[in-house]
Amino acid sequence: MKSRRTLALIAAIAITGCGVKSLPVPPERAMPERIASLEATSQRNGVMLEWEKPDRTAGGSRLNDLGSFEVDRADDIGPYKKLGLVLVTDQDRFQQQHRYNYLDGGVQVGHRYRYQVISTTLDHYRSDPSNEAALTHKIPAPPPNPEDFVIPQPKPLP
Repeated sequence: MKSRRTLALIAAIAITGCGVKSLPVPPERAMPERIASLEATSQRNGVMLEWEKPDRTAGGSRLNDLGSFEVDRADDIGPYKKLGLVLVTDQDRFQQQHRYNYLDGGVQVGHRYRYQVISTTLDHYRSDPSNEAALTHKIPAPPPNPEDFVIPQPKPLP
């Protein structure tokens, strides 16, 4: 009688399985897809980096566990060094952020910099580095001052 119950319990466990409803995914397919939209622009207080949030894994599945972005910077010819970390905190929200940015305030005017961003999941799967965004930092021209702005007057035709 006891062996019948044990046998029935084993059969029930075998039928229900371990709870996983899909085949295991290799790590290289679970990492976030590579960011291809990184842009860098000079601003008065530094270099502004902007990029689109990846929504798929490298294997093509929907990405639901994005945890952070690592921002890396290199001088014109030097190696990349980690500059900062941007956390993703809206995984459980209905409306999620689709565009991210990071301000690098530690730049010098006239120097050339290269940037890349790496996405990381909550399980620590890292994407390939993003496209490279490079620029020489320059202070942008100030916007026109409304007090000094003169409206052009049309000249009569000859």
